[in-house]
Amino acid sequence: MIMARKQAKSRPETVRKRAEILHAAMEIFGAKGFASGTLAEIADQVDMTHAGVLHHFGSKTQLLLEVLDYRDQTDVADLVEQHIPGGLEMFRHLVRTAFANARRAGIVQAFAVLSGESVTDDHPAREYFQVRYRNLRSGIADAFAEVCAQHGVTEPDTITHASASILAVMDGLQVQWLLQPEAVELGPATEFAIEAIVAAVLSPQPRFVATPDPAR
Repeated sequence: MIMARKQAKSRPETVRKRAEILHAAMEIFGAKGFASGTLAEIADQVDMTHAGVLHHFGSKTQLLLEVLDYRDQTDVADLVEQHIPGGLEMFRHLVRTAFANARRAGIVQAFAVLSGESVTDDHPAREYFQVRYRNLRSGIADAFAEVCAQHGVTEPDTITHASASILAVMDGLQVQWLLQPEAVELGPATEFAIEAIVAAVLSPQPRFVATPDPAR
């Protein structure tokens, strides 16, 4: 019982220290990537030893995965039920996320760097990003299907392309914004792109570029 009371008292301090480590790791990984960012650098930022960081997270890979999980939690922090919505509210949520990201460059930078690195062989976050994009594409496709049904539009084949395109536009704009924040307004540019893609699904127009003939 005495030991349990000691653990209860130390829990808030443990939570605070873990949060400090996560923020430091996000900054280091965002600036240097996973491979080049070291636990020693992270430990220095929070006035701990290398062993102290490992005590809280077990390994560098586990720390990386928890950084990514923390990043995902920030995306749903403004939602009452803490889950991704459907229908038009899904697209509104994505726009709100872009406006919020414009105020948290560190989180955006870490995501951009780590997602880019994850395409390399054996990267510890590769599976995380594969699952993340698969789930997001599926969620956006479901939102498109719901919106199409509400507007009496026959569900078009373009939903698959549109779902992937929205994510590509959001991530691509983040990179442009990180490189030249004075030239790219992350929130408004994302809003414009998402509205354009949703409109293209609901009111398809003739394609301005002919689809290549695979037989040629």
